[in-house]
Amino acid sequence: AAAGALLGYLRETQRERLGHMVTMRRVHPGGTLVLDPATRRCLELTETLRTREVRGSLVGVMDRTATPMGSRLLREWLLAPLTSLGEIRRRQDAVEELLDGATLRRELRSALKGLGDLERLASRVGYGRATPRDLAAIRDALARLPALKNALVPCEATLLAEARGFDPLSEVHARLEETLVAEPPSQLKEGGLIRDGASAELDELRNLAAEGDTWVAEYQAREIEASGIASLKVGFNKVFGYYIEISHANRDKVPAHYERKQTLKNAERYLTPELKEFENKVLRADERAKELEYEMFLALRDELAGQVAALLDTARKLALLDVVLGLAELAESRRYCRPEVVETPVMEIRNGRHPVIEAMPGAAAFVPNDCVLAEAQPAQVITGPNMAGKSTYIRQVALLALLAHMGSFVPAESARIGLVDRIFTRLGSADELARGQSTFMVEMTETANILNHATKQSLVILDEIGRGTSTFDGVAIAWSAMEHLVERVGCRTLFATHYHELTGLADVFEQVRNVHVSVAEHNDEVVFLHQIVEGGTDKSYGIHVARLAGLPPQVLGRAEEMLQNLEAQSLELTGGEPSPGMPPGEPRAVGRNGEGGGQSVMQRRKADATRAATKRQVQLTLFVPAGDEVYDALQSLDINALTPLEALAKLEKLQQLAKRVPEA
Repeated sequence: AAAGALLGYLRETQRERLGHMVTMRRVHPGGTLVLDPATRRCLELTETLRTREVRGSLVGVMDRTATPMGSRLLREWLLAPLTSLGEIRRRQDAVEELLDGATLRRELRSALKGLGDLERLASRVGYGRATPRDLAAIRDALARLPALKNALVPCEATLLAEARGFDPLSEVHARLEETLVAEPPSQLKEGGLIRDGASAELDELRNLAAEGDTWVAEYQAREIEASGIASLKVGFNKVFGYYIEISHANRDKVPAHYERKQTLKNAERYLTPELKEFENKVLRADERAKELEYEMFLALRDELAGQVAALLDTARKLALLDVVLGLAELAESRRYCRPEVVETPVMEIRNGRHPVIEAMPGAAAFVPNDCVLAEAQPAQVITGPNMAGKSTYIRQVALLALLAHMGSFVPAESARIGLVDRIFTRLGSADELARGQSTFMVEMTETANILNHATKQSLVILDEIGRGTSTFDGVAIAWSAMEHLVERVGCRTLFATHYHELTGLADVFEQVRNVHVSVAEHNDEVVFLHQIVEGGTDKSYGIHVARLAGLPPQVLGRAEEMLQNLEAQSLELTGGEPSPGMPPGEPRAVGRNGEGGGQSVMQRRKADATRAATKRQVQLTLFVPAGDEVYDALQSLDINALTPLEALAKLEKLQQLAKRVPEA
């Protein structure tokens, strides 16, 4: 019913025949890796986030195809990677065989280059809208197919054998070759479309028009001799047809049977019965020739419409070959390796590289990194400075997983990647004001989608969850979200954050591992090393980045001062207390159910909540609270006017005031 409704809609809106739609097939979502719009956008698969350009996106870097239909299929593969191990390996086998055959690659590239968009051309034929140049493009494309088919004969990969099975449509090519001229015009009704010899009637009409030039020359010579007017000439234009032109100086010599047709400044134009009869004969022949060419073209196009199914099948197989060839050339030029895709939920990437960034200018300095997510330890908390490369690292892992699932080789020294059913990302910040959603609301909506739909087989990439609200709210949300993914979902997760408190998750859950992006400090300067190393960090170097951005020195100096004060307050108030989720004096959680740790994680959380309720909660403030009696009293003192006895009295009063202040 849905397919029928769709066809009805197309017939109603297009008002054309749908000859190019020869079959339909059901797409099973279970066969492809699911990528929601947020993930496609954040990973910049088909366009960049900021400029909306293809250049700088993943497809912009990967597209080495030679035909438009191959380029479209590559996008399709990128946006719908496979989840079947067998199909993934079939694609990998084809890429590997072409990667190993440099001579074959060059031969295939030469045959595909400039082939044209056979898929679109076939669709135009099916619609009945193909022009003479469209049919010529189909003819020229079909001329290359026999050599292309022969080149694929030695190939052993099953996918290449499937591509080799295209129909070269030799009869269609021969029909087009014998009918159309080499370079037909774009107009349908102006003639010049059909080859000589394609139609006896058309050849006769053309000969008549060609012989007309000879007849006109002979007729002009006869009239000059008969009239004695040496300057007499016979001409033709599209408005008045054929005419005899005689200058005014020879007006008295004009024969009586000449009929005046047009007066010019220096001459008169005339017509004779013989010339008029010839004009009618020639013009009828020319018009009939154009009509016949048009009829023959329509008949040829209708004949070709019966081959649309075969044309589309051939186009799809050529597109498949084009994509695999492009992936092989990409792997060869960028030193990609064949990833091992397995069913075990692991992620083992050695010296992985970001496929887009390494292709940009200055990529020689790109620092490769490892990523190991074991089945028993599938989650990482990544900390480190701004601009150090946390987001690049987690995006890189997601992109390599996606490339592996589409059958491509990946930019790494080696890779072992477990099957993924979905890739979720929550990166960057954006609002949707038209829908009434703030930046934080968009962040929470996307996070909710991840937490509600992620499975154990998913790959989750999170960047700075909770940063759109207050610090304490943000830490609480980020901790709880990560806790949910670790305890309830158990999926492979990469969580980049500036909330250093989250490094405490590794002390609570053995499934979590802390890593950070290393930096080097020298003479109050920070050098980003872009290297992922073990352990967490407690520095973000935000003020250093602000200095690089050009904030005024006064602002930077004040920020340094306040940072030192806040850090001193934090140390004084916490007194060495453990971070959230790590109650003192109790064993750490070892597994999801707390094996080997006495109490379960849920029991420890309840105990934490009970202890927290009995303590007075203190939230740090940036400035001294208003209404502090001790502070006010000190501010009002005039030390220079006090005697020693008055000073002792004031000190005693301040001591009494201090005793009344609640204990911090």
